[in-house]
Amino acid sequence: MESNNYKALLKSVHTFCFDIDGVFTDNIVYLTSDGEQARTANVRDGYAVQLAIRNNIDIVIISGGRSEAVRKRFEGLGVKHIHLGVKEKLPLLRQYLADNLIKVDDVCYMGDDIPDLACMKYVGLPVCPADAVPEIKEAAAYISPYGGGKGCVRDVLEQAMKLKGIWMNDTAHIW
Repeated sequence: MESNNYKALLKSVHTFCFDIDGVFTDNIVYLTSDGEQARTANVRDGYAVQLAIRNNIDIVIISGGRSEAVRKRFEGLGVKHIHLGVKEKLPLLRQYLADNLIKVDDVCYMGDDIPDLACMKYVGLPVCPADAVPEIKEAAAYISPYGGGKGCVRDVLEQAMKLKGIWMNDTAHIW
């Protein structure tokens, strides 16, 4: 997709759906002795998420993972729509859009691996991190220059908010 088309689509998007692992986190999982899985996340991605929410942009999390730490992180950022332990993402996404009367063309989905492919092919604006698998990159209208857990979420949300004229507004300095 041409850059201009991507920017036009991004400006009209008001619902952003994200996978977690490989998008908000890098692909490294630390295994603890009690069986928990620890991950790292980019604080700047978190800043962009909470700013987007304060500016009436819908943020939806759809992940196969089940970590309660992940749920707490996103609840702390103000995310209301957190779906964890999802085996098939597309049926959940379709239901969410139908329940909330959201048009597919108004949705951006960011994923990095094969479980995200059906959702990416379904939405109006599929995007991915720089280190996504080849099949996801092929489906993406935009590939962030940043990898998963390295600012790719901030990249897309910041661009969208700048296009909408809400980046660095009166709410930007509030956490």
